[in-house]
Amino acid sequence: MPRQARPPLLIAVLIGVGIVVVQALLIPLFAGPAANLGPRDLPVVVAGPAPAADELAAHLPPGAFEITRVPDAAAADALLRDNQAYAAFVLSPSGPVVHTASGASPTVAQLVGQAAAGMNAQVTDVVPGSPDDPRGAGFASGFLPFALTALAAGAALALLVRDRWARFAGVLVFGVLAGLVGPLVLGSWLGVLTGDYLLNAAAIGLFATAVAGIVAGLGAALGRPGIGLGVLAVFLVGNPLSAVSAAPELLPQPWGAIGQFLPIGAGGSLLRSTAFFDGAGAAGPAWVLGTYALVGLLLTLAGGVHTRRTAPAADPAERVAVAA
Repeated sequence: MPRQARPPLLIAVLIGVGIVVVQALLIPLFAGPAANLGPRDLPVVVAGPAPAADELAAHLPPGAFEITRVPDAAAADALLRDNQAYAAFVLSPSGPVVHTASGASPTVAQLVGQAAAGMNAQVTDVVPGSPDDPRGAGFASGFLPFALTALAAGAALALLVRDRWARFAGVLVFGVLAGLVGPLVLGSWLGVLTGDYLLNAAAIGLFATAVAGIVAGLGAALGRPGIGLGVLAVFLVGNPLSAVSAAPELLPQPWGAIGQFLPIGAGGSLLRSTAFFDGAGAAGPAWVLGTYALVGLLLTLAGGVHTRRTAPAADPAERVAVAA
């Protein structure tokens, strides 16, 4: 007995209810971290003689900063240039001064600058971002298209390319081309990126390969649900936790830390490292993205085997015709 079709009205209502449920889950995922930005164990430096430095550190808000003490301004600036801290509170003969690294996070630099104003302290930006993008909005907005196009490339390769080696090659070609073109647009054209072109190209290329690879690989191995899983992990969860426009330590924990183990968070940190710090601090994000890229590329090959094994058998009439 044929199954009775569900009424169209029931289907329409179920679609509406389901999407509203998803909406209710997505709103706090995107809005929650942004609405609760604040320093949480933010790495900063206090520089100066021990008694005075201890007194200055004691006046910083408890729990807001993870403090490293160094003897002088030169040591503090070295940590900033090595991408080990966001700011330094330096005791000078004329009073406290504040050194920032806005290349790491313009948002943090702004927060620290407000604190410096309350201390009547002069602010010096030791590692600035791009002069054409002082607030970092161009960096954050310009990075998102890399993620979206990589998602689209991975999904297209999974859906449209059956051959496993062709799919493997497609991921690599996309990653290389995205790496070569990205710095030209963000750097040479828009002036958002500074730093070495090849370092920035390597960062963007690795990110593009990681995202396209993991989506194409999951799609090849699991079909359309795999593509959905990739989009969920990379964008729907990874984007709001990425802190590309802020800093991981400004997000509620442990979400800020988790975001750095997802592709967009790691990709944003890696590109900041290459663009503004000559690659300092790049090792961790590069390992994360390299892992995603490797796993994704391997899955594109395994997916080819899976597709071949589960392909439908030839029609009996076709086998007879071939035998004849």
